[in-house]
Amino acid sequence: MTGPGESGTDAGQGVIVAIDQGTSATKAIALDGGGHLVTSVTVPVTQSHPRPGWVEQDATAILASVRDAVRQLVAQLDIPVLGVGISSQRESALLWDTGTGQPLGPMLGWQDRRTSAAAAALAENADLVRQRTGLPLDPMFSALKLSWLLDQVDPDRRRSARGEIAAGTVDSWLVYALTGEHRIEIGNASRTQLLNLVTGTWDPDLLDLFRIPAAVLPAVFPSTAATGPSDLPGAPAIHAVLGDSHSALYAHGIRTPGQVKVGYGSGSSVMGLTAGQEAAPEGLTTTIAWQLGGAAHQLAFEGNILSTGATVAWLSRLLNRPVGELMTLARSAEPGPVFLVPAFAGLGAPWWDPGASAVLSGFDLGTDAGTLARAGAESIVHQVEDVLAAADSQAPVTEILADGGPAADDWLMQLQADISGRPVRRESRAELSAWGVALLAAEGLGLTIPGAGPGAMFTPIAAPETIRSRHDAWRDAVALARATPSGRTTP
Repeated sequence: MTGPGESGTDAGQGVIVAIDQGTSATKAIALDGGGHLVTSVTVPVTQSHPRPGWVEQDATAILASVRDAVRQLVAQLDIPVLGVGISSQRESALLWDTGTGQPLGPMLGWQDRRTSAAAAALAENADLVRQRTGLPLDPMFSALKLSWLLDQVDPDRRRSARGEIAAGTVDSWLVYALTGEHRIEIGNASRTQLLNLVTGTWDPDLLDLFRIPAAVLPAVFPSTAATGPSDLPGAPAIHAVLGDSHSALYAHGIRTPGQVKVGYGSGSSVMGLTAGQEAAPEGLTTTIAWQLGGAAHQLAFEGNILSTGATVAWLSRLLNRPVGELMTLARSAEPGPVFLVPAFAGLGAPWWDPGASAVLSGFDLGTDAGTLARAGAESIVHQVEDVLAAADSQAPVTEILADGGPAADDWLMQLQADISGRPVRRESRAELSAWGVALLAAEGLGLTIPGAGPGAMFTPIAAPETIRSRHDAWRDAVALARATPSGRTTP
């Protein structure tokens, strides 16, 4: 059960606990050395929306949910916890007082758009930001959130300079609260828009640009750098930390370019590894997937799609029909001229067009609920294919590895295979973000946990010329969504 050259730990002596702290829930799972799920616990967490476009969470409630999930999990175990892994939502950001350890205001969620005006004011620096960080200048990322939060509690940055304020993402907040160590995992750090992708360190020019003092930021650590003891039951160390999408990528077993992970959720993350230090293709972001031990950090490309499963949920509310019923109607509807471009908050990858508007095109008085449901479902697979097509410009995408709630729908996965002209393999395990960091934590302990067997495979069966015609029509609808009042499209 041990890795080459390592003494390892007897797998029968305990379990690995993985904490997956997400936007709507904190989940904890326990894996034994054979790769078996021993037990799991889910604790819901909430968001608040005090103004349009504002998304906040209570950092103390997030921490409490983690403690509660682990407490409930350990209560079900009769063997000790050998180590812990943490997978977390990413760009969400917060400040806390270094003296009291208490948050200084809310945690701003990754979906929060309150800094849109600030992003527009810095537009002339967009090329610099992308060159250094691999990311577009957008409110989604942490830098603008941290700057806004500092303006509320430390406008002149004097408290920051005196070391009274700490800043971080969800992973750094949890590690600090559980171990007292102010640190951040390098993949999560790469999502802040403050990390230089070449050096793997905080970039002084970007800190100046966003007015964030270096003194408030955590130290950057590899993904597998173990902490000291935590205050969780049994005082286990934290042996691995990853962002949620990165953890799912690791769980899929992707270690080289070619295979691409698609996480289907409210929005979707399309992610794959790049060759060496090669930047992502145009329209996609470059991010750090992970850094294992003393090895160089591994770069990845990513395309963030803002609305996929959320589109079907919106239709469910609009039409007052359950999501399951809508998907049944979608399966029975014939492909037609109706397209729904769900640019409810603009478009993400590969367009990154915040000015795009949601568009429903091609409908008439005969359009029914089934047609709308199919248009909503097709919007998911078309958006994924737009990102995959952008990724193809660098290296061919040979296979789609799918996970997430909507991926459980066989018809939708077959539609994805047909639209993309590529095989889709669905992951057989749930809670994939937790699994990935559990595997990584186990490796840090010298354990080799077997992966899951192959999941369901969907291969393209539709005629390529029919699919090309349909995707071209989708692209026309996207162009309409991006059209300005003058009839021109945004760049």
